[in-house]
Amino acid sequence: MDLIGRKSEITQLKCIKESKESEFVMVYGRRRVGKTHLIREFFGNKFDFHITGIACGSYHEQLSNFRSVMYSIDESIGEKVPANWWNAFEQLKMLLLKSRRTRKVIFLDEVPWIDTPRSEFVKALEHFWNSWASARKDIILVVCGSAASWMVKHIVRNRGGLHNRLTMKIKLSPFTLSETREYLRKRGIRWNERAVAECYMALGGIPYYLRLLDRTKSLAQNIDMLFFNQAALLGDEFNNLYASLFRNSEEHVRIVSILAQKRSGHTRKEIIEALGVTDGGSLTRHLDELEQCEFIRRYKALGNTRYVYQLTDFYTLFYFNFIAKGPTLDENQWENMLNTSTYNTWCGLSFERLCFAHLPQIKKALGISGIATKTYSYRDTQVQIDMVIERADKFVSMCEMKYTSKPYSISKAYAEQLDKKAEVLSDKIKNARVIQTILVTSSGLKNNDYSINRVVNCLILSDLFD
Repeated sequence: MDLIGRKSEITQLKCIKESKESEFVMVYGRRRVGKTHLIREFFGNKFDFHITGIACGSYHEQLSNFRSVMYSIDESIGEKVPANWWNAFEQLKMLLLKSRRTRKVIFLDEVPWIDTPRSEFVKALEHFWNSWASARKDIILVVCGSAASWMVKHIVRNRGGLHNRLTMKIKLSPFTLSETREYLRKRGIRWNERAVAECYMALGGIPYYLRLLDRTKSLAQNIDMLFFNQAALLGDEFNNLYASLFRNSEEHVRIVSILAQKRSGHTRKEIIEALGVTDGGSLTRHLDELEQCEFIRRYKALGNTRYVYQLTDFYTLFYFNFIAKGPTLDENQWENMLNTSTYNTWCGLSFERLCFAHLPQIKKALGISGIATKTYSYRDTQVQIDMVIERADKFVSMCEMKYTSKPYSISKAYAEQLDKKAEVLSDKIKNARVIQTILVTSSGLKNNDYSINRVVNCLILSDLFD
């Protein structure tokens, strides 16, 4: 298999493949994350039936596509397009009965596109599984889609015939830093950890974006090529991305544009006020859809019973920082921006999010992987703390992130800030036994009188690659 990472997903799929029962598998995740590649590689492109929905296709076009695939496998099916999805799945049954394979694999890709309004596709799929496939021992049905909200609503939370019918659910997330480095090396790109990290802070661990990188160019040249040149490969990606995932995506875009304005996120009340809308189910749905696609996260801040919503998708953050402002005449914009205050500010803020995206690696480096934790940012009128890790053993890790080109040196003023932050946390978290100050840095920590006996542990960029 030509796969990077995805170890847990491969283990799950192996269980499905070796099962003695029929299996119904759902694979979902944000667009471009590699869902189709995973399924194709794992099964070696050997499917008894494989169809991909047509983006923006009509009811007739989806049915015609279904018939075309069946006809390419068995011409006795005929060229007549099925009258509806019920007929289409009946024909699929006949096709599968002719297969001699011990495990018959059906791969329905981008099913949210297939389910056009009033098509009854989901009902027909329910009937196909419940009345025939589930009663057999040899069917593997894999449904896949980028519109994660549709997948969750119509498959996972289905209140009809598909309720509790899934036998496995796989949510595919972006690559980690380590997997990103491995993927780049496989493509002949051998950048150091800092370059890989900055690539991640702009593109995220999205395989499709990473595949567009040119190994003959530097990171800065690649970013200019992807975003700022006249023929930028990802020039229209933002609108295409959201439109492909969400119906009526304008509201989703409005929400992420608001969240992009505040690094620690907004409460629901603040979002409502910024949107100028009334509270209701549509906002709940939009926030849930964005969270399911991993564009945002929600968390409860210290002392706050309400959720805070924070934008976490790296590409979307990069877009609002540098692309949404409009086109530029400078085709070397990123190269010319290196080491400017704007660039350094972006690096610092993005590094914070990089650390949150690699919390398991941070916990491992701190030796607390097996301890239950609650993690959040904290900000009030007195202090701002990048990351707080509350542990079940009553210890609290107060983590500060520093992205610098050389080992970070704690000044007297910053040492006083650290003491103040620890004091505030100790006051807010009444049952905390110990407040430990942790630094997560890109280039290490320079030991001096202000770091000794104040910083308990210093993690470096390499720890995030573990």
